[in-house]
Amino acid sequence: MHKRFAELSTPLVADACVRLRVPLRAAPAGVRPVVPGHRVAGRALPVRHYGSVDVFLEAFTTHATPGDVLVIDNDGREDEACVGDLAVLEAQAAGLAGVVVWGLHRDTADLREIDLPVFSYGAHAPGPVRLDPRGPEALRTARFGAHTVGADDVVFADDDGVLFVAADRVDTVLDTAETIFRTERNQARRIRAGETLREQTRFDAYLRRRAEDPEYTFRQHLRGIGGAIEE
Repeated sequence: MHKRFAELSTPLVADACVRLRVPLRAAPAGVRPVVPGHRVAGRALPVRHYGSVDVFLEAFTTHATPGDVLVIDNDGREDEACVGDLAVLEAQAAGLAGVVVWGLHRDTADLREIDLPVFSYGAHAPGPVRLDPRGPEALRTARFGAHTVGADDVVFADDDGVLFVAADRVDTVLDTAETIFRTERNQARRIRAGETLREQTRFDAYLRRRAEDPEYTFRQHLRGIGGAIEE
């Protein structure tokens, strides 16, 4: 899975989900890698944070498998960082592939040195000063914006953001993402060679057809000619 994602991107995976009518489950805009260029793909290891690192340690001990991605639900809080260098080092020691946080991180310089992919809204110096009652879903699911993520989901993350895809749809989604990738790379190659995107998409023909049928859309036109620039 990680190897297949290596030449792809989250925009391609998102487009594939739309094309296949697979639910498009994206993290809220603004979740980015601590180190630009970091990317990760792996099974979700969900946890809900209640103010203590113990929930992470328990997840590593009882639920983690190598290559998992720790998905931390900190309710998108902006008043505390919920993960730092020690938790990320422990995630690395447990064989995890990365960490995605619905919230903030700290110890940025240390995280850069550790070099395990970490994605969050950004850095904040204060850690948690609260200790809330722990709920029964602490190690079962994590909320991430509007979405609920479980161990039956796969995480894809890069500079453009974070996506969650049901594990039983991943192969089909990646197949379609690879098809879109090849089509778009060919379109880009042809533009560089002097054939404009308007020429490739027969845009003049589209304008003529739309003049005859105002309800005719560019997406319908693209599907008819095998284009892939939007879905």
